[in-house]
Amino acid sequence: QVQLVESGGGLVQAEGSLRLSCAASGRTFSNYAMGWFRQAPGKEREFVAAISWSGNSRTYADSVKGRFTISRDNAKNTVYLQMNSLKPEDTAVYYCAASPGYYIPRGPKEYAYWGQGTQVTVSS
Repeated sequence: QVQLVESGGGLVQAEGSLRLSCAASGRTFSNYAMGWFRQAPGKEREFVAAISWSGNSRTYADSVKGRFTISRDNAKNTVYLQMNSLKPEDTAVYYCAASPGYYIPRGPKEYAYWGQGTQVTVSS
């Protein structure tokens, strides 16, 4: 089992920044690729970004490329999502997730463990 707890969400004005954190406990954190997803009201959960177990590979959704950066600190069992130039359409509940293995999945069904989510609201 891997337990995931997100933090860092909140209310921010458009063009502002937030940094989300996801703290992991349980099994060896470095054995897992980590991803961030988001879900807005009335919409399906969508992929945002993911990072390999080593941190050497990253992938992003087109909608956030160039604005968001995913990173991880395996010594601290934590994954981060730095969000810059935020837009109102970024408003959603953001979830981190863990996927066992060495590649970086983009589909939510490939992630075995999920956090509870943290709300991000961007005002115009």
